[in-house]
Amino acid sequence: MELKYVGPKPVISHTGIEFDNNKEDKFAYLNIVVQLLKALNHEYFESRTYTYNADTSRLSENELLRELKKYCPDIDSLMEQRNDVIESDIEHELQRAKESDTLTQEDKKTLQNNINIMHDYLVQRSLNKTVYYCAIEALAQLLKNEHIDYIITPMFQKFAHVLHSVQGVLLKDKFPIQTHIDIYQDGGKLLVKLQVQNS
Repeated sequence: MELKYVGPKPVISHTGIEFDNNKEDKFAYLNIVVQLLKALNHEYFESRTYTYNADTSRLSENELLRELKKYCPDIDSLMEQRNDVIESDIEHELQRAKESDTLTQEDKKTLQNNINIMHDYLVQRSLNKTVYYCAIEALAQLLKNEHIDYIITPMFQKFAHVLHSVQGVLLKDKFPIQTHIDIYQDGGKLLVKLQVQNS
């Protein structure tokens, strides 16, 4: 199994295949998560502020996977488990299409064909999402364990999305950690800050 970008969420029906551009493939955010993990994974000294100049070069799919395995050592088994689940989900959708009471025979066949056409796409998006959330969990754990008070990044959509995901994970923790996201301007640059209320 591999990591690779496929695209936005497909909406599959008997009339065709459309794409929801508001639901981006999680692969698009993996480079950012890896950069943040690399930036934050080091020894800390109290009352010191650390800065990291994010490398703008994108990692290849293989490099991404290699880096992610450092933070999510069970990534291969997670991908295998997710693959089994998504394959089962696709089979279920094919069965539902076959047994539909509202579609004509021709529409059933078309829907089944459309699902089959998108099979590999659906599997890859699902694997990408699983890996993304494994990395987000690792990033949230790092913030928690190292008692990191805040992260400031450029106010780009991908950074904001990643910080929002981390915020969600910390809030769902067994012992929820309160966070706050602020967008502000400093020296003519638009920045986003994730404030973490570690105890």
